[in-house]
Amino acid sequence: MTKIYFTLTGTGHYFGDVFLKEGAKLELEKEPDNKYDKEAIMVKMKGLGKIGYVANSSFTVIGESMSAGRLYDKIGEKAEGKVVLVTERGVLCKVCKKSLEKQSEQVCDGK
Repeated sequence: MTKIYFTLTGTGHYFGDVFLKEGAKLELEKEPDNKYDKEAIMVKMKGLGKIGYVANSSFTVIGESMSAGRLYDKIGEKAEGKVVLVTERGVLCKVCKKSLEKQSEQVCDGK
């Protein structure tokens, strides 16, 4: 299975990104009731809560990382991720493999 990367964006609206380091654990949670984006995926960090969102615009997605729209059907309601790289343009992260395996098992089991 190939690694799936995403861009964390919107951190400036919450706590910023200065505390984010390579390997930091993240929690992804779909937010279908978001009034601005029906494919919104909130990004949270234990102890802080919401720290941003998975980027869903060609202006905010870094490189070949997936937008929220492309990632939405590849994860369940919740997933885990990790910070890979913090740049001036944004935070590059990856979805943890076990989150993707759980989703593919659910699809295979018909759930």
